[in-house]
Amino acid sequence: MNLIEPIVQFHSELQKIRRDIHAHPELSYEEQRTSDVVAQKLTEWGIPVVRGLGVTGVVGIIKNGSSPRAIGLRADMDALPMPELNTFPHASRHEGKMHACGHDGHTTMLLGAAHYLSQHRDFDGTVYVIFQPAEEGGRGAERMIQDGLFEKYPMDAVFGMHNWPGIPTGRFGVTAGPMMASSNEFEVTVKGKGSHAAQPHKAIDPVMTAVQIAQSWQTIVSRNANPNDSAVLSITQIHAGSATNVIPDTATLIGTVRTFSVPVLDLIERRMQEIAQHTAAAFDASVDFSFQRNYPPLINHEKETAFAVEVLREQFGQDGVDAHTEPTMGAEDFAFMLLAKPGCYVFLGNGEGGHRDHGHGLGPCNLHNPSYDFNDDLLPIGATYWVRLAEKFLSAQ
Repeated sequence: MNLIEPIVQFHSELQKIRRDIHAHPELSYEEQRTSDVVAQKLTEWGIPVVRGLGVTGVVGIIKNGSSPRAIGLRADMDALPMPELNTFPHASRHEGKMHACGHDGHTTMLLGAAHYLSQHRDFDGTVYVIFQPAEEGGRGAERMIQDGLFEKYPMDAVFGMHNWPGIPTGRFGVTAGPMMASSNEFEVTVKGKGSHAAQPHKAIDPVMTAVQIAQSWQTIVSRNANPNDSAVLSITQIHAGSATNVIPDTATLIGTVRTFSVPVLDLIERRMQEIAQHTAAAFDASVDFSFQRNYPPLINHEKETAFAVEVLREQFGQDGVDAHTEPTMGAEDFAFMLLAKPGCYVFLGNGEGGHRDHGHGLGPCNLHNPSYDFNDDLLPIGATYWVRLAEKFLSAQ
């Protein structure tokens, strides 16, 4: 592993920044303090700053030379609405809010790269360091794009990175094509006719209708979708009734659908609605069908992925990156940026949790777990990747 020495020497300062951000988590579009910290550091290092894209987003502009070429490096800033079980000194000071996905580390790694690039401008062009709000369900990437991110600050490609527990510390994972799934949610209300439970013949039972719909939906992935196309349809909630002797008027099914392609998603949504409507009609009931598409699938571009892998292998060795990492059904709103610009998203191994300080929770160090903590050993690793990626991209002819 070939880390950039000035970044390694800056590690203790980066750790302080990361732990300060971790202790003060802010939810989507509320990242005022976090964006203040980011903007203050960038300004302190002589980097021009733009604020307000995506409400609380921050963009730093690092220029050198005369080339019109530009690269975007993106990190997310928001925390999750969940309690933290850790009790170490940098644990969350805001009840019900926690950096349980490592966005504190993502922000800090990009700050580390920005600090180095501001002092060692060994490139020709522009590096845009993008600090994005509201990744956790808020569509912050889309909001920044709508606010003119790519029109006001043209860039040839954009790159992202996420820590990944379970991958050995400091190793990278990436794959060309689908890397993360689309995120979608549904809510279907079956409308029947209530009655005394002892007189079911006077009712149109929405509970049994919902059960039939739920069972039939499970045939969509197994019988309608191509077996070569990965998809998940999970019913996660069923709500109906309030008493043991009452057949209710309604029953509601709620859940999520994940796919790696839009055509498969189109198929699943269409079949879900058809099955729900026709099954309900067979029972003399009706349905209100709602299907919300949240994040599209994250699809890495072939050329930019090959470029990222080349940089990673040059810097961290052939064994430092798995270029055929298994995609995940998790979702990520960097997908919106990859729809607008070519680019690549990589995973950086966060280890198994052995890095956590005394006072960590008893749960695993998994993403979205109340015992999670970002591995500070990654700070110089991620920052080094960002720097070498930008330098090579802006030196390539």
